Amino acid sequence: MMGPAVGQQDRLFYEFNLEDRVPANHLLRRIDAVLDLSWLRSELTPFYSHTGCPSIDPELMIRMLLVGYCYSIRYERRLCQEVELNLAYRWFCRLGLEDKVPNHSTFSVNRHGRFRDGDVFRKIFESIVRQCMDVGLVKGEGFAVDASVIEADASRFQRVEGSEIEWSEEQLARRAIREYVAALESENAPTNPGRKPKALSSTDPTAAWTTRGRNKVMFGYSLNYLIDMENAVIVDVEATPTRISKEVDATETMIERTQDRFALKPRHIAGDVAYGTGKMLGWLVERDIEPHIPVWDRGKRDDGILSRDDFAFDKDVNVYVCPQGKTLKTSGKVHDGKTLLYRSSKHDCDPCPLKPKCCPRTPSRKVPRDINEAARDHARSLNGGEAYNQSARDRKKIERLFGEAKRNLGLTRLRLRGLTGASDEFLLLAAVQNLKRLVRRVSIPPPSPIMA
Repeated sequence: MMGPAVGQQDRLFYEFNLEDRVPANHLLRRIDAVLDLSWLRSELTPFYSHTGCPSIDPELMIRMLLVGYCYSIRYERRLCQEVELNLAYRWFCRLGLEDKVPNHSTFSVNRHGRFRDGDVFRKIFESIVRQCMDVGLVKGEGFAVDASVIEADASRFQRVEGSEIEWSEEQLARRAIREYVAALESENAPTNPGRKPKALSSTDPTAAWTTRGRNKVMFGYSLNYLIDMENAVIVDVEATPTRISKEVDATETMIERTQDRFALKPRHIAGDVAYGTGKMLGWLVERDIEPHIPVWDRGKRDDGILSRDDFAFDKDVNVYVCPQGKTLKTSGKVHDGKTLLYRSSKHDCDPCPLKPKCCPRTPSRKVPRDINEAARDHARSLNGGEAYNQSARDRKKIERLFGEAKRNLGLTRLRLRGLTGASDEFLLLAAVQNLKRLVRRVSIPPPSPIMA
C-alpha cells in the first residue's frame, strides 16, 4: 500500500535539539572533549577596546578556523557558508540554529590584528602540545626534523629580478612587502646578507624562488616540523623561506624553543643529509644531543685524485698523515669562519711518486678540515648502529605528517602572504594534526597492568 504524501500540511511546532544531531563518534565532538580555550578571552583582553559595540567572541572565530583546517576548507567565505549549513559545525562553534555566523571579513581583520599581536596561534599550538605531554604522547627522547615546500600565494609569472626591484608607495602599503622591507634591516633577514636573491615576487617578496616541490618552479615557504618520534607529535613548527640554510637554522630555533617552553631536550635527533653540515652537527654535539644524521660530505673525489679520506688525521699532534707517511700541518688560521687548511711541504711532495695522483697542478697538497670535524666524525661513528637505524625508520613518520597535511588537509598552497602569514597557517595546521592524535589517545583507554 502506498504511504501518505509528505509536505501536505506544515507542523505548527517543532522540537529540535542540536546536541542530539551530532553523532557521539563525530571528530568534532571528540575534539571538543579535549579542546580547552577558556584562557583565550583573558589573553586577548588587552587587545580589545573597552568602549564601543561588543565584538565577536574570539573563541568562536578560533573554533571556526579549526573546523576549516580539519575539513580542508581554506577560504573564509566558504567556511562561513559551511558553518551556516552544517549542524555539526554549528554545534562545535557553540552556535544555535538562529545564531548569526560572522562575516568572512572579520577573520582577516582579527588574523592580521589582535590574533597576531597576541601570538594566539602559537599559544594554541603549545597548549595542545602540553595536553599531549600530559597524556603520555610525548616521550622526549628522540626527535626528528624535516621540511616540506608549500607554494606561496604568489604567481610565478610576477617574478622580478631581485637587484632591479624598487618598491612603489602603493606596494609598500601592502602588509607582506612592509614585513619584508622591515626584515631586511633586522638580524634575521630573509636573504643572506650581501647577496641579492635571483628572483623576487612583487606580491610576497619573502617567499623564495625554488624548483623544489611538485616538480615546478614557484615561490614557496618551507614548513619545518620538529616531532617526537614516539607518537609523531609535532613539538614545534617554524616557517622559513625555501632555502636549505634557513631550514637548518630553524632546527636550532625549534630545539631551543622546545627546551625553553616544555623543558624537553632529546637524547638524539634524526634528519636527512641536508642537516648533516658541520655547523649543525657541532651545535648538536655541543649540547649532548646525538646526531642520527648522515654527514654532508663533499670531500670525496671521482677524478682519480687522492681525496681527504686517503689522509689519516692524528688528533694527538693535530696533523694529517699522507699515504707516504709525510705530515701536513696547519697554521691554525680559520678560513671563512669554518675551515682549517693543512699543508704539506714542497720538499716532501717534489720527489713523491704519488704526486701525479695527489697534487699534479700545485707544488704541495692542501687538505681542508672543518672546525666541527670532530662532531662530523662522531656522527659517522653512530651511522649503522641499532639506535641510528631505528631513528632512520622512525624518521619516516614526519613524511607521513607532510602527506597528511597536503593530501588530507589541503595545504598545497598558502592563503596568507608574508612569513608571519605562513607561520599562522602552519601553526593552526600543526595544532589540528596534534589534536587528531590527542583524541585518538584519549578515546583509547590505556592498557591495564599485567597482574602477577
